[in-house]
Amino acid sequence: MPAHRMPVRRRVLPGVAMLTALVAGATGLTGCTDGSGIGTSDQKGGGNTATPAQPGKYRSLPQPCKAADPKRLRAMLPAADSLTTEQRDRLYAGTADPSYDGDRHVGCRWNAQSPEGNLLLSVTFERVVSYDRATTSDDDKARQVYVRRLTDAKLPFPGPTGSPAPGAGNGTSTSTAPGAPPVSPPGGSAAPSPAASAPGSASSPSPSAPPSPSAPPELGSRVLEGLGTEAFLDDKLSAAGATAAQARTVRIVFRTSNVLVTVEYSVQPSGPGSVPPSTETQDRTRQLAQALAERFSE
Repeated sequence: MPAHRMPVRRRVLPGVAMLTALVAGATGLTGCTDGSGIGTSDQKGGGNTATPAQPGKYRSLPQPCKAADPKRLRAMLPAADSLTTEQRDRLYAGTADPSYDGDRHVGCRWNAQSPEGNLLLSVTFERVVSYDRATTSDDDKARQVYVRRLTDAKLPFPGPTGSPAPGAGNGTSTSTAPGAPPVSPPGGSAAPSPAASAPGSASSPSPSAPPSPSAPPELGSRVLEGLGTEAFLDDKLSAAGATAAQARTVRIVFRTSNVLVTVEYSVQPSGPGSVPPSTETQDRTRQLAQALAERFSE
């Protein structure tokens, strides 16, 4: 009788099974490697994830009531001699503006009344944050806010830089668009018309009266250089009244990274007829703004 053959069971070694699984897995990952062999994520469409914009340089704000130097405050806001020591301390301590987020928007105000007039000063810090840093950084958002305020001040963008050009004292710019005919500055001599220059003309232009040598120059509103990242100055003079003197208000707005700083200084003489000079008022305001900008760069 033929011998019955017993079935032989082949035993798969654990090591062989594991090697087979690894080979199969490597084959499945072939499409997830780049040309250099470095593994990359399997993204549909081949697009790369956009890197979010970096946050702004500043994460907090200084205390505005303590940001100004005390000596500079006393120069801008001279106290009346009748004030007591306690009243002087309270004057220069300032009054903080209400704020619901001290890391986003803070401000301080000072008010000094003296026989020479009424003086107002305010300092405001605003930290701008972009809520969509996938497309806009904090700095870009702060610049958008700055440009909007520059436009609200009715200053051109980009505006004049540096010192104001001759004839810009009353806020009128003498610059023109490319290709446009030149505009004569206010008070300047324009080209005579054919009728006025024709021989035998009945009337001739009378010479303009020379400006008064004692009248201080008017600097006007303009874009500033050398103050923060970008800055502008807005100078406004209130209308003359029968009993109230004209008040001059100088406002400087400058941006440093993602923080906007606003300094506003208002001077109103006690009696009508006198006008606060623009040069002195602007110089004091700009010196304070420059000192605040240096604090941010420390």
